Amino acid sequence: MNRLQNKVAIVTGASSGIGRETAKLFAAEGASVVVGARRQAELDTLVAEIIAAGGEAVAVAGDVRSEAFHEALVAAAVKNFGRLDIGFNNAGVFGEAGPSTDVSEAGFNDALQVNLTGSFLAAKHQIAEMVKHGGGSVIFTSTFVGYSFSFPGSAAYSASKSGLIGLTQALAAEFGPQNVRVNSVLPGGVATDMFEAVNDSAEKQDFVTGLHALKRVGQPNEIAKAVLFLASDDASFVTGTASLVDGGASITRS
Repeated sequence: MNRLQNKVAIVTGASSGIGRETAKLFAAEGASVVVGARRQAELDTLVAEIIAAGGEAVAVAGDVRSEAFHEALVAAAVKNFGRLDIGFNNAGVFGEAGPSTDVSEAGFNDALQVNLTGSFLAAKHQIAEMVKHGGGSVIFTSTFVGYSFSFPGSAAYSASKSGLIGLTQALAAEFGPQNVRVNSVLPGGVATDMFEAVNDSAEKQDFVTGLHALKRVGQPNEIAKAVLFLASDDASFVTGTASLVDGGASITRS
């Protein structure tokens, strides 16, 4: 407990799944948390749960494609808690799926804008604030898809999430001298709303489950624990990494 005592964190994509569980875990470990997503009602419920458990949190609703949203998240952190130490940029979409010859330009661009550009804009403003206080930790949610395994029909998702690994390395190299660490987590299949929407049949879910060496998909709180490590001082010498948290999906194909 208290691994993030006196830290201030932003979590995007916090209304459900990995983001929600990570925000709760951050708060339980002592961080003051600014939670962001599009759905205000879900954010308000999350904030109420964190406060009821003895934590500190505020919500800012918005779209990660908007630079103004990321400015507002950082401003909320500074206004309410005085600083910013951690940015967990988790918001993402699967994007338009199907044969790549049929994917529209708009559909492809939307995945890039949410998953990659949105994460860049988040980090841009988070890092600018972190360097004022001696550094911090930025974490992106990438995926094993497009890194160690790809599905047919997932070009937009794979490209945008793979791009986060390059972004991670570039930012880690650029801001390491200012004590800003930048890392990515690469989950395998995780039991979230997105997973169920993409894998919309028992057959598809069984197929994805079978890709994992553990022969199950992960739970959001299991990914949250890996993010907690990267956010904490336990990872003080860890930067520029793409950390697989994938139940062994990267080492098996059956």
